[in-house]
Amino acid sequence: MSIHSTHLNVRPVRAFADNYIWLIESPQAPKQVVAVDPGEAAPVIAELRRSGSSLAAILLTHHHPDHIGGVPELKLLGDVPVIGPDDARITQRTRTVRDGERCDFPKLGLSFEILAVPGHTLSHIAFWGHGALFCGDTLFSAGCGRMFEGTPTQMNASLTKLRELPADTRVFCGHEYTAANLRFALTVEPANSAALEYQGGVQRVRAAGDPSLPSTLGLEVRVNPFLRCDNPTVMAAAALHAGKPLSEAADVFGVLRAWKDQFR
Repeated sequence: MSIHSTHLNVRPVRAFADNYIWLIESPQAPKQVVAVDPGEAAPVIAELRRSGSSLAAILLTHHHPDHIGGVPELKLLGDVPVIGPDDARITQRTRTVRDGERCDFPKLGLSFEILAVPGHTLSHIAFWGHGALFCGDTLFSAGCGRMFEGTPTQMNASLTKLRELPADTRVFCGHEYTAANLRFALTVEPANSAALEYQGGVQRVRAAGDPSLPSTLGLEVRVNPFLRCDNPTVMAAAALHAGKPLSEAADVFGVLRAWKDQFR
């Protein structure tokens, strides 16, 4: 199955329990694909064989093993570029990219802007282009990643940066967490009609065995509490949970993230 972004066909490859590896089809070079965050090689190789495709490049958002673990084996398929953030823990990287730079593949007809989005990890980046956002574990549908290395101020700033992208941007994140995230989102905002409607749709697609992703940024701004830290309802819920007034969005985010960490 291919998922059509605004100008891209993007194929989900499932890995581990709930990871997605995204294969971006070249709009210009038939059967050439770019893999995003291949934590596991075997399912990518199986999909390449099934579709008769070949791997042209690898994009990495951050250093966690479930996002980079398949790179050494995939590089045995051919000498493909491996593009990732400035992080010594990503030893297979062949090109380092930083905030504001572009990652261009002229022969493939692909071009992405690099966005630094620290919080989940300090060196985390996202790739944005062709109406698509590949955001790793920074932004999830109806949620966000845990802060393993960053601060609430950093993570909130990263999510605010992503929130400012066009509303029709397709959001391709690293995990199938949407249903669980919506349970938390509706605990924060029980009367959020967009989240309630989305929950019903997610339940249907997951029951059919299909991915809930990609989402769109416009939808996320309506349903994702971590993108709504300046919303009065979300601020009030966070303040009630914290037992104290909260006036800054970063403080609201910090309370929400700690609340979610304990949420079951």
